[in-house]
Order: sequence, then C-alpha cells, then structure tokens
Amino acid sequence: MSKIITLKNSREFGSVYNTKNSVANKYLVMYLRDNGLNYNRLGISVSKKVGNSVVRHRITRLIREAYRLNMDYINEGYDIVFVARVESKDKSYHDIESAMNHLFHLKKLHIIIEA
Repeated sequence: MSKIITLKNSREFGSVYNTKNSVANKYLVMYLRDNGLNYNRLGISVSKKVGNSVVRHRITRLIREAYRLNMDYINEGYDIVFVARVESKDKSYHDIESAMNHLFHLKKLHIIIEA
C-alpha cells in the first residue's frame, strides 16, 4: 500500500483544470491530466457552497478514503482532481465511493487497469 501523493498549490490545480478533460456525475466532478510521472497525484476541492467547514472536511475525508481503497486499480501517471458537488453534502461513504467508481469506469478515460 503506497502513500497518497497530493497536489499542493493553486498552479498544480490550475494546470489540471486547464486541460479541460473532465467527467461528472451527480455527486462528483473529476478532472484528469497526464502528468508524465510513474505515480498519481490527487487533489480534492470542496466549495463553501457545499456547507460549513465540518461538512467540507467530512466530504474531503470520504473522497480521500474512497480513492485510497481504489488507487491500486488505477493506471499510473495522472493528476486527478475531484470537485464535490452540493448534492454530496449528506451522502454516505458508499454513495461517494460508488460515484467515484462510476467516473473511473467510464470507457473514454482508460484510467482503470484492465484485468
């Protein structure tokens, strides 16, 4: 099990947003960028529109945990940013994980390791 490497500053987030390669569902938006490295980097963004700091931090933890448990099934070499939508506010871990897996399994991305 490896450590989650995160995007640190606004320039790194901006470069992922500027690629305009995104997919979305009811609870999450996922931006994806090829980073040319042999590992993935994760960024999570939860707006103040979603709720107060307690709610935003809870959603961040849910997204990070869902990613951690599924990161072994993802191809390496991507910067991935998840943006939580307002609808994710009161959702359970299983709802967030299901939404994340839905985004990972979209065929146009080719992000999942084929078994």
